Amino acid sequence: MGYVALEEAFAIPELAARQPPTEMRIRAKQEYAGLWAERLADFERYRIPDMDEHGIDIQVLSLSVPGIQADTDPANAVENAVFANDYLAEVITRFPDRFRGFAALPLQDPDAAVRELQRCVTDLGFVGAFVNDHTDGRYLDDPVHDELWGALEELAVPLYLHPGSIPVDDWAVLQGRPELYGASWSWQAETGGHAMRLVYGGVFDRHPAATLILGHLGEFLPFQRSRFDSRYRTLQVQTPLELPPSAYFGRNIVITTTGVFAPEAIQAAVLNIGPDAVLFSVDYPYEDTAAAVAAVADADLPEPVKQQIFHENARRLLRLHQ
Repeated sequence: MGYVALEEAFAIPELAARQPPTEMRIRAKQEYAGLWAERLADFERYRIPDMDEHGIDIQVLSLSVPGIQADTDPANAVENAVFANDYLAEVITRFPDRFRGFAALPLQDPDAAVRELQRCVTDLGFVGAFVNDHTDGRYLDDPVHDELWGALEELAVPLYLHPGSIPVDDWAVLQGRPELYGASWSWQAETGGHAMRLVYGGVFDRHPAATLILGHLGEFLPFQRSRFDSRYRTLQVQTPLELPPSAYFGRNIVITTTGVFAPEAIQAAVLNIGPDAVLFSVDYPYEDTAAAVAAVADADLPEPVKQQIFHENARRLLRLHQ
């Protein structure tokens, strides 16, 4: 049985005309920028042959950065989310054996975001939701999103928390070193901090059945679990947690291999968070599919664990067998 890849991007050229212009802070080489633009909007010419060549049965598609988080007007965000999700649903209808979808959510309007999640899962058959970090500076531990977490529990679908929203501040450590912005470093720190807000904010105590997916080996948070616990014991916290911080990893937080193609790092992630909580991803078209597959295949892990990572965990979490 072939692999399932969870963090695979697509773009809709028409969507950009519907949204405010955004500053391109990542200065990619032109050869890569052109390649990405061509492949993001494609589903048949490049994408499926790439999947076939590397043994990938299913890509779970999500709207590329910054997605709906680029919208500043709540009404426009709602309209654009519906537009993007309907577009994706049509693609999945054309290729039902190859693609699944994560819903783009208009978190600018929390009530509308809940309704759109319910529509996408119930009516369109999507397998979860995908959010690019904060929305206009508001994070998912904000009480206005409590209903969203409840809906995720009720629908039994995960939320994939991804980097890439428009920055709300300019870190001094980035000044003069634009190379540090984005996937090179800053996105991991930003998104990892967002995830820890959810832990320390008690989101998973109030919603114990909720599942959060983090890419890039969990934004490297699993490797800090022991330190989270040792420091938590010394802190005066606003609201005590029901469990040590480390316990939410594997129970509520699962991770993907996206963009980290070092076999030894994947092996260490399995040792840290457990084989049930690590899932395969490529980050197509931004990363190389062959390298993503090889990183898992070459890890010093038992073959049954590799199969869990490659597809079994995703099929269970997303109920792809149904």
